Amino acid sequence: MLRVHQLRLSLTQGSNPKQDILIPMCAKRLSIPESRIAKATVVKRSVDARDKGDVHFTVTVDVVLHDTNEQAENAIAGKFRPNEVAIVKGDSSDAHHDIFTLPLPPYAAKDTELRPIVVGAGPAGLFCALALAARGARPILIERGQAVEQRERDVAAFEATAKLDTESNVLFGEGGAGAFSDGKLTCGLSNPHIKTILQTLVTCGAPDEILTAQRPHVGTDEFRQLLGVMRHKLASLGAEIHFGHKLTGITMRNGHVASVQVSHDGTKKDIPTDTVCLAIGHSARDTYEWLYALGIPMQQKPFAIGARIEHQQKMLDRAQYGKAAGHHALPPAEYKLSTKTPDGRGVYTFCMCPGGQVIGAASEEGGINVNGMSLHARDGVNANAAVLVGITPEDFGSEHPLAGIHLQRRIEQAAYRATGSYKAPCQRVADFMVGKETKEFGDVLPTYRPGVTPSNIRVCLPAFITDNLRYSLPQLAKRMRGFDAPDAILTAPETRSSSPVRILRNEKRESAISGLYPLGEGAGYAGGIISAALDGLMAGMEI
Repeated sequence: MLRVHQLRLSLTQGSNPKQDILIPMCAKRLSIPESRIAKATVVKRSVDARDKGDVHFTVTVDVVLHDTNEQAENAIAGKFRPNEVAIVKGDSSDAHHDIFTLPLPPYAAKDTELRPIVVGAGPAGLFCALALAARGARPILIERGQAVEQRERDVAAFEATAKLDTESNVLFGEGGAGAFSDGKLTCGLSNPHIKTILQTLVTCGAPDEILTAQRPHVGTDEFRQLLGVMRHKLASLGAEIHFGHKLTGITMRNGHVASVQVSHDGTKKDIPTDTVCLAIGHSARDTYEWLYALGIPMQQKPFAIGARIEHQQKMLDRAQYGKAAGHHALPPAEYKLSTKTPDGRGVYTFCMCPGGQVIGAASEEGGINVNGMSLHARDGVNANAAVLVGITPEDFGSEHPLAGIHLQRRIEQAAYRATGSYKAPCQRVADFMVGKETKEFGDVLPTYRPGVTPSNIRVCLPAFITDNLRYSLPQLAKRMRGFDAPDAILTAPETRSSSPVRILRNEKRESAISGLYPLGEGAGYAGGIISAALDGLMAGMEI
């Protein structure tokens, strides 16, 4: 099969390219008759907006010839550079398995009476459990939070009444933090099983477009729906799933996991096991604390802290697409920006949510933490993104492995004390740049619920963070016009962009305690839905 790179399509052509468009274009590029092409399949599609006066799509297409054979393909591909035309094995229509059809070795238990325990139903835990279940291991999946249907109601109650459920919220529950996000499926890693993850999501109900989009996403609404399908498939493969079950302890015997202790509705039980896959997420602070007390090796890890910045989406569309803004084929504009700072920390945008909203992501009473989310349609008035300052262990104020958590907590509690509620501090960029407290908002209105308090975000963020943000906003605006617009708003603080702790493990993903496998973002080895899912999937395939 031939892979043809960088075919240019107009906005109209690229909105839904069909065979009658693709075959002639591929034939022209390859200098062969159209009649030789049996099928042309888009494997990647992206918007090229580098020239604002000439915004268009580029696609990568897999071409199957009627007379396909190695000699014929080599004769054609040999006329081009590899980044223009390349030979790939297989057929793009069936080249990728989901986890349910992937050939996997059977699970070989040392003791057939002992079932592996997976802790946490975020991306790492779910894909670890799926792989184990597909191998016949009959895993037991425990999650401290609730199933996504109940979780939605708990989050809605917090937004409406500011009553926080510390066990079922934006961070805890089925799907993890990714269930209340933009549902981005991008990843900086290169691994063939990323396709396995995407295909599994499609099998569970995600749109097919995630298989070809340059920056695939599902949106929080689509992600929540597919979680129910994934839950059913896990059960059909012999897994047990228990929500509202919190891991409270691990018993060891001769340096090996022997059992886990679990709390549910005030009752405690002990489950014998020799395998624990620990996918606790980056905010299970109480779990980190007793794991540290148990002697599980862990260390400090750099992370980032900042605020959510909001603009009107239509302004971003104009900035990114120029005159093409508003074309029906174009998705809401995105951005990813970064800049160096005089102190060497760097400032960057993270988890950009086109047409989305800022949400409350607190998990402890008396603390404020914000995040962003958007629906699949990304059709909200505002766009938002985290704008973050790099934090290093030198900023933690202590050499204790959990000192980064203590820093997060101090900032979150300072925000709550400043407002006296879960209404987050919020400031216009124009006011922020001159150190003035915001009294009222302009064209950009805050989307955060349960509401904001117009103020100065310095009430919660340390000076070195606000100083770096103040320096960086105009620098980032050089890369995207309007980023430092006077009426843009900053809602603070965002403290949970990644884990400030790394639970140490070896090349087999096993900790110093035999049978204990720290996984995903909570263990400090991932940063996003796909990288966390990949870490869990590989563990579930290899254990």
